[in-house]
Amino acid sequence: MMYIWIKHLHVITAVISITLFILRFYWKWRSAAIMQQRWIKIAPHLNDTVLFVTGIILIFITHFYPFSIQGTWLTEKLIGVIIYIGLGHLAMGKRTRSQMVRTTAFMAAILCFYLIVTLAVNKMPLVMGYA
Repeated sequence: MMYIWIKHLHVITAVISITLFILRFYWKWRSAAIMQQRWIKIAPHLNDTVLFVTGIILIFITHFYPFSIQGTWLTEKLIGVIIYIGLGHLAMGKRTRSQMVRTTAFMAAILCFYLIVTLAVNKMPLVMGYA
């Protein structure tokens, strides 16, 4: 029963995370004043913390461990998350970058998120194959 609650919370926070990422990118692209509001700077980090913690809890509940044969898909998912975070930093970071670089990083991050979700749903590795 706990698994279902944690999994649903994990999925909900993932949906909130990608929604906030898309909205924040749009607002940044438009130089919208909302980007200066405190909640816009804090909420994504709080949500992503819950997403991360629920992911760790799910690892212990399901016994799918990264860097193991049964957890190959999870290893790929974690690598995808790291790449997604890096691309998100490029797209949303404070350092001045061209709009082309930001937009390319944003689109690559969305593709990476799609791959992360695909791995989570199918639990089949995309790159590493089977040992």
